[in-house]
Amino acid sequence: MTYNVTIEPTGEIIEVEEGQTILQAALRQGVWLPFACGHGTCATCKVQVVEGEADHGAASSFALMDMERDEGKVLACCAMPMSDMVIEADIDVDPDFAGHQVEDYRGVVSALVDLSPTIKGVHIKLDRPMTFQAGQYINLTLPGVEGSRAFSLANPPSQADEVELHIRLVEGGAATSFIHRQLKVGDAVELSGPYGQFFVRGSQAGDLIFIAGGSGLSSPQSMILDLLAQGDTRRITLFQGARNRAELYNCELFEELAARHPNFSYVPALNQANDDPEWQGFKGFVHDAAKAHFDGRFGGHKAYLCGPPPMIDAAITTLMQGRLFERDIFMERFFTAADGAEDSTRSALFKRI
Repeated sequence: MTYNVTIEPTGEIIEVEEGQTILQAALRQGVWLPFACGHGTCATCKVQVVEGEADHGAASSFALMDMERDEGKVLACCAMPMSDMVIEADIDVDPDFAGHQVEDYRGVVSALVDLSPTIKGVHIKLDRPMTFQAGQYINLTLPGVEGSRAFSLANPPSQADEVELHIRLVEGGAATSFIHRQLKVGDAVELSGPYGQFFVRGSQAGDLIFIAGGSGLSSPQSMILDLLAQGDTRRITLFQGARNRAELYNCELFEELAARHPNFSYVPALNQANDDPEWQGFKGFVHDAAKAHFDGRFGGHKAYLCGPPPMIDAAITTLMQGRLFERDIFMERFFTAADGAEDSTRSALFKRI
């Protein structure tokens, strides 16, 4: 059985199968609804039911209070229609968002690369090409691991038939432990995508700043490779943060890109390098490296931040102190089991507005 759900104010109609959530159906039919966690805990996907009925599903009582339920509000990521419906959603789609349809893919692990002592590069050959925007992510399903996990795509959209993921080992995390200790080349996996609202706003003027920490380098890598391949002429500066040289990965790639592209600059920063006499680069946190590079003045730029929450928060403070407005800052935070969230669960949309 399927139900028709009309989404106002756009008037788009989607078909929702029995047992499917409104959000799942919308994304798979190329209709964008605002969402973040996807698990009923953040309230980003809250919508108003105008007509019809829905099962609230696993919506958290904190994200959807009893009073709101009585008023006819539901969370699109959890709500399953029980009849045809009309809903009202706060839709503000960015003009640069391509809105590619979410699909399911089968893949085979084609390569496993130890990028650092804690980060593994996972390459997966897909059964068919995936169309996506640089900066988006996929949900990966692994054999013997319950549920799916979200990982950003590190490859550019031009390499559509094989995805590259950068996956950090999280102690106690079922998925990342399996990937680092059991996954083998030739293993079959399943994934869905693309998801996410983290992408370069091509229509907005201004040079580009990328600040990445840890495995958060994946999205900026995809974005930068895509921009340079397209011949983008804006100045692009990547600041990559790590604890030490062992954790600083893919630096040779970005050094080579900087040598070939006059409009691209690469600045690595190590925050535990005081006892490393061989390190000649920036010593300190990555946001401090950005501040030093631009002499504390960021006006006229667009900034894209990707990494753990403490890095994001410090970078936002530094950028805003340097006269960069919130509308010019786009971000993607990585939450892990150590942050009190599910392993590798993170939001798809973190632009502050």
